[in-house]
Amino acid sequence: MIDIPGGLAAAQERFNGEAGRAFVAGLPGLTEDFLGRWALRPDGDPMHGVSALVLPVLRADGTPAVLKLQLLDEESEGEPVALRAWDGDGAVRLLDHDPATGTMLLERLDAGRMLCTLPGTREAVLVIARLLAHLTALPAPPGLRRLGDIARAMLERTPRALERVPDAGARRLIADCAAAVREVAGEPGDRLLHWDLHDENVLASDRAPWLAIDPKPLAGDPGFELWPALHNRFEADEIRWRFDAMTDVLALDRARARAWTLGRLLQNALWDIEDDRPLDPHQLETARLLRDHHG
Repeated sequence: MIDIPGGLAAAQERFNGEAGRAFVAGLPGLTEDFLGRWALRPDGDPMHGVSALVLPVLRADGTPAVLKLQLLDEESEGEPVALRAWDGDGAVRLLDHDPATGTMLLERLDAGRMLCTLPGTREAVLVIARLLAHLTALPAPPGLRRLGDIARAMLERTPRALERVPDAGARRLIADCAAAVREVAGEPGDRLLHWDLHDENVLASDRAPWLAIDPKPLAGDPGFELWPALHNRFEADEIRWRFDAMTDVLALDRARARAWTLGRLLQNALWDIEDDRPLDPHQLETARLLRDHHG
């Protein structure tokens, strides 16, 4: 019997309510089902993030792998699509997948060597930029969420959200983010985006120095990819250097990349406002620094 980590149960309760509770309750049986179906043996303690249980396993031939079980939703259903498109080139390799449940069998990377363990932040930013340049070189496969749809929905939600922001400075900043998105929304791009490439979603492996995991993919402009690396181990004095370095590595037009990055900050602000959470001061500072940066 697999022990379900309390942190995963709490996260599912918080973010998914009844559906999350049902998912957690079914995890032991689901895990046993796939251990048998794919001839796997547990090979270590379960790990978890906010949304998934990850169990180290051995395949029948002794190959190390991980079994990933997660609640099937709009974000997670695109993960195997993206991983198949990348086919292990810059990202973890997909070994098997069950469309009905979203369960995946993935190659095992070194969970003890995350990019966030690098002592300096600048090299980590450059690693992420190089990975993104590689991953976003592919056109997005059909059927993924599209940045154009996300941008239109954000702009529709912004006026009502702004009414709920009492601070005039924050309100002006969020409105400026929306104005920047409005300028580029008509050309949302068609590249395969990871969407969540922060420094805990980059792991070392034996076959490549660093590989991406846990995509929440969509089709769009690579400028929408930069925010997580800007926010990692937040340092206000580094934001503009990080932005310039990443846009150089990805060969992006800085004005467009700035607009789409402000769009990412708008997305986060809308979630906070609509969920009655306080706005993140680090994110507001990032938005201010980029809004006023024309390097």
